[in-house]
Amino acid sequence: MLSRSNLATARLPRLTKSSSFPKGDDIRYFTAQRNTNAMELKSGIKALPSKKSASFMLNLFRGKFVSEEVFPYPDVLADEQKELITSLVTPFEKFFSEVNNAARNDETSLIDKEIMDQLWDLGAFGIQVPEEYGGLGLSNTQYGIFCEILGGSDLGIGITLGAHQSIGFKGILLFGTQKQKQKYLPMLATGKVYAAFALTEPSSGSDAASIKTRAVKSDDGNYFILNGSKIWISNGGIAEVMTVFAQTEHIDSKTGEKKDKVTAFIVERSFGGVTSGPPEKKMGIKASNTTEVYFENVSIPVENVLGEEGEGFKVAMMILNNGRFGMGATLSGTMKVCIQKAVDHSNSRVQFGKKIREYGAIQEKISQMNILQYATETMAYAISQNMDKGSKEYHLEAAISKIFASESAWYVCDEAIQILGGMGYMKGAGLERILRDLRIFRIFEGTNDILRLFVALTGIQYAASNLKELRSALKNPITNIKLLSGEISSRISRSIGLGQIDFTPYVAVELQRYSKGTAACIEMFGKTVEGLLLKYGKSIVNEQFILNRLANAAIDVYAMTVTLSRSTRALNLRLPTAQHEINLTKALCIQASKRCTYNLSRLSNPSDLELFNTMSAISKVVNDKGGVHTSHVITNT
Repeated sequence: MLSRSNLATARLPRLTKSSSFPKGDDIRYFTAQRNTNAMELKSGIKALPSKKSASFMLNLFRGKFVSEEVFPYPDVLADEQKELITSLVTPFEKFFSEVNNAARNDETSLIDKEIMDQLWDLGAFGIQVPEEYGGLGLSNTQYGIFCEILGGSDLGIGITLGAHQSIGFKGILLFGTQKQKQKYLPMLATGKVYAAFALTEPSSGSDAASIKTRAVKSDDGNYFILNGSKIWISNGGIAEVMTVFAQTEHIDSKTGEKKDKVTAFIVERSFGGVTSGPPEKKMGIKASNTTEVYFENVSIPVENVLGEEGEGFKVAMMILNNGRFGMGATLSGTMKVCIQKAVDHSNSRVQFGKKIREYGAIQEKISQMNILQYATETMAYAISQNMDKGSKEYHLEAAISKIFASESAWYVCDEAIQILGGMGYMKGAGLERILRDLRIFRIFEGTNDILRLFVALTGIQYAASNLKELRSALKNPITNIKLLSGEISSRISRSIGLGQIDFTPYVAVELQRYSKGTAACIEMFGKTVEGLLLKYGKSIVNEQFILNRLANAAIDVYAMTVTLSRSTRALNLRLPTAQHEINLTKALCIQASKRCTYNLSRLSNPSDLELFNTMSAISKVVNDKGGVHTSHVITNT
């Protein structure tokens, strides 16, 4: 959500060496070195069992349009829930406008105890904790509204709050036993006891499987003895309760072989042997507490295992996937503030006899900033409301939302500084602090580089399951005539350019023309993925130039689809902002459909494939030589 450990890990499919096409049903975890310029994929892709999914993004990789989670735009809050959130938000907004001072927090690299105490009194540390444990018991969508406020107010405090509840004790909410919840949630929601999430280590960033921290079960079987260290832990110096991940030994029941697996633990500082280093000096989010954490012979009761022994990766991934949508809500709020500052300036600044708002260069910037903010907000609440409706497969949508939000917010803030000119560069405008704070969001909660590979390979995994199903159906065509006829019809239509996807029942009349471009992108996407599987088979996992562009196309398709849905909703409800939302959607669809078509066409274009190979060769030389390797134009050396 608002804060993440510096984990850059994603769950990716694995490909066996036994066939040209992915098959099987086991899931492994994607690991890569933190240095993405020298990233080495250590796993491939293995097809999921063939099954139906309501996920719009998973089905995109099969060239299918599944409307369930995108049309109509989700709307889950009842009137009484909206009234509740309004009553809770008002004091929260008042606190940030009248009490908190984000610039001072940044200058001192500290949040005063009085400020923290007031946040506790407001219930800010237990927003999603059920009321029976002392929390506010709010839904994901309601939580997103609080995220927006934090994003527009103080990202440093946002990190502190998020590290506590979005990841620090989220595992207890998701996997905790009744006893664990009863013991920990009340103190974490209202007892001024801080939580943290401890996974990242000096030698394991994206490659979480390489963690060295180890927990060994005692001879009597009642405790685990924990030793090791973690780095860059948000709230690491103040947390009394931590979700800690460590290697534990397991014996295969079938083979008797010993192997290490990661297990998640609830660790209290009071257990003894838990210490922290000094606060890290950071580029941004300075007010948040970030430290190393050390564990020396820490005795953890076996009842403090979180989830099952050896299932630590599952726990970590579920925690991150469950909260990732919140980054979109948070950064949507940040973008609103940046846009407001830019608009205030463009409405008052006069140059060459006119307010700068009259100039096309400024109009283009402000328009683009608003297009990105609208899409970011739209994604965040589409995901949160689907989660509240009970969706279980939102991991691709959430990853896309994180990528889009973090990159869009950086662009919006940078352009706001540009509009303000020299004034924007000065501390007094507040934008330079926001820009510094924003830079971390493209790194933590899964680096955007890793998440792009996660999106592409997970989607390809789902598409591969369809090919496996078709291969099986062809062995017995009579009993599978319905499946085969549908696929054959779809493939013939795609091959001769007859689109089968029709957005007409779902979008407003004003948007029909723009939705056709989105439909064409979906069909082109499915055809492209199938072609890549046929061409590369299991080796597609090594084609990162291709996978990145495939992910970019997927991001654009999702952005177009959810904004078409939201703006249609605005028109149907006769909202006063409807026409403006329609225009934002039109502009986004024009831009995104062009980018999507371009990116997909590059994946089979010989000149682009040559470019990818050439860039790979350049990178190899630069890495081998340790830096720039060209002769100087003056000295020729």
